[in-house]
Amino acid sequence: MKTGITVVGLGPGSAGHLSVETLDVLKNGEKVILRTAVHPSVSELERAGIEFTACDDFYETGASFDEVYHKVVALVLQEAAAKAIVYAVPGSPLVAERTVMMLREQAKAAGIPLQILPSMSFLDLAYVKLGIDPIAGLRIVDAHDFEALTDAGKYPLMITQVYSQLVASDVKLNLMEVLGDEAQLYFLRNLGLPDEECQPIKLYELDRQPQIDHLTSVFIPAQEQTVFEAVNKLASEPPSFEFDEDDYYDDEDDCLYETDIMPLVDVMKKLRDPGGCPWDREQTHSSIRHNLVEEVYELLEAIDNHDVAGMQEELGDVLMQVVFHAQMAGEAKWFYLQDVVDEVTEKLIRRHPHVFGSVKADDSDTVIKNWDAIKLEEKKERTHALDGVSPGLPALMRAYKLHGKAAKVGFDWPDNTGVWEKVQEELQELEEAVAGGRLKEIEHELGDLLFILAGYAKHLGLEPEVALNMANNRFIKRFAFVEKKVRAAKGKSWQDFSLAELDAFWDQAKDFERNR
Repeated sequence: MKTGITVVGLGPGSAGHLSVETLDVLKNGEKVILRTAVHPSVSELERAGIEFTACDDFYETGASFDEVYHKVVALVLQEAAAKAIVYAVPGSPLVAERTVMMLREQAKAAGIPLQILPSMSFLDLAYVKLGIDPIAGLRIVDAHDFEALTDAGKYPLMITQVYSQLVASDVKLNLMEVLGDEAQLYFLRNLGLPDEECQPIKLYELDRQPQIDHLTSVFIPAQEQTVFEAVNKLASEPPSFEFDEDDYYDDEDDCLYETDIMPLVDVMKKLRDPGGCPWDREQTHSSIRHNLVEEVYELLEAIDNHDVAGMQEELGDVLMQVVFHAQMAGEAKWFYLQDVVDEVTEKLIRRHPHVFGSVKADDSDTVIKNWDAIKLEEKKERTHALDGVSPGLPALMRAYKLHGKAAKVGFDWPDNTGVWEKVQEELQELEEAVAGGRLKEIEHELGDLLFILAGYAKHLGLEPEVALNMANNRFIKRFAFVEKKVRAAKGKSWQDFSLAELDAFWDQAKDFERNR
């Protein structure tokens, strides 16, 4: 009686990539075992009338991949002791296929004959799509090999088994330790199939891709210098700038009196000069527009957290953005940083006549009325009540400002009661739209509810954008607590916990916050 194991690969995707030899072996095998039937070419086996056993049940019951792989290998060895087995795996048996490595070792120890037939790997298709030659250097790692990800950027890296958004998120977070958030990588999926994807994306976009499954991989080209290396270099060779404390303080006990911004201006000019930083020289007002928004929100987070050191750092980042834009404007001879300083100084003096003039203002309400009157005189081009609310603002902040503009001309509820009743009305309309199941109508009513909630926040004297940002930060901290609890459970993943168990972790996170 003939026994033994023949290992074959099902190719990267399309049945057209199956070799004639592999199909012949599968058709004539005494017993065919598939590591998984979740593979595009399996449909070709079914059309050819090839009977097989798949190991997908092990994935449903296994607590970890190690357990699944050991069960698969044990099954194949058990069957091979009595008959000739054909064991088929996705792709190539010799590329990122741990069960095959385990079978080779254990079959040899058990005296069971084993042969491996060559097969096309997804890498062969990736080389073509990416236009790379692996002879120049390529490392292939599993998405769960987080230690290997710390070397990302030093050489070309192919990350396999990125089979879900949760895995993609873990990969992203680990890569962000060594690469910039906007580092370019390539998202690969379904190579060789009609809907194949091979597209460049930014690192922060990795887990936002709409389709991530078992045929997803990520390629990271070698980077000129990783963030980790750059930080180490700066730590060992910090730039030196002269700082004369006498220019900043009147005496040892005095507070900050005079500030010299020229060191920052000089650094930015050098970065933009010929021979400076290639990235800084390529930027435009539009290309770094989003950076200013991000820096402002990071400053708000530091303020919300009462993080004094963080406020100092983030104010510097905001100031750097101002200097950056002013430097580019000066290069175009539109205006210079001194023009910016002069204009805002004159504006502050002009709008505070109760301080710099003879106008009296004994309370904040009077100050605001004077400010609005002066601003209206300055902005004569604004002929409509809602003019001056930038469409570029975040939607929630824009809604808040629109409510404020409308209130100034009397278009507002007299008290909180009226606006709260409107909130209830919009909530009821949203519930009715959801019951109707019409997406456009649901979107319409959801927008109305969010808009009126911004108005209610104005009546309460709160800024909804700030409130939501604080809620986002709380969610991040609490979710990190839950994630820590999940990871502390050895051999378990998110899917192994019920929603009730995760909610219990969430409640612990809230209790932890209250007791701090």
